[in-house]
Amino acid sequence: MIINRYTLVLVLVTPPIAAAQSPAPTPQVPASQETAVPVEPQGFDYNPEGRRDPFVSLVRRGTDTSRSTPGTRGPGLGGLETGEVTLRGTVQSSDGYVAILAGVDNRTYIVRAGDRLLDGTIRSITPDAIVILQKVNDPLSLDDQREVRKTIRQADEAK
Repeated sequence: MIINRYTLVLVLVTPPIAAAQSPAPTPQVPASQETAVPVEPQGFDYNPEGRRDPFVSLVRRGTDTSRSTPGTRGPGLGGLETGEVTLRGTVQSSDGYVAILAGVDNRTYIVRAGDRLLDGTIRSITPDAIVILQKVNDPLSLDDQREVRKTIRQADEAK
């Protein structure tokens, strides 16, 4: 190994292989003498015995894992959850306000009050925000719905 002030070079030296050597023949074992070695399963099986699974995250408690797969979702706005949409703007029309939402699918949606998302319904639209009535899927919660307010300029975008 050569150490320089600026460069570290590692040199590996291997002995040369003699050209005249031939590999040793492997002994053949008759099939009758072969013994099957049982293979032990890799990993660990958890037996909860009435306790909660320590490997399941408590942060995602109450979410429905069966519908989180993208193949089971419907197309368009009805296939997006509340956390997957962002309010980009609002427009005043003759019937009231209309919101412009951007989804995680890189598409833009124009929505009105009463339109449905995968896990909620748009309750109201104001000049600078929308209110979504989201269904809560938590067996420990007393409420089955909660209001989610999304503003045009979110707090994390302002920083």
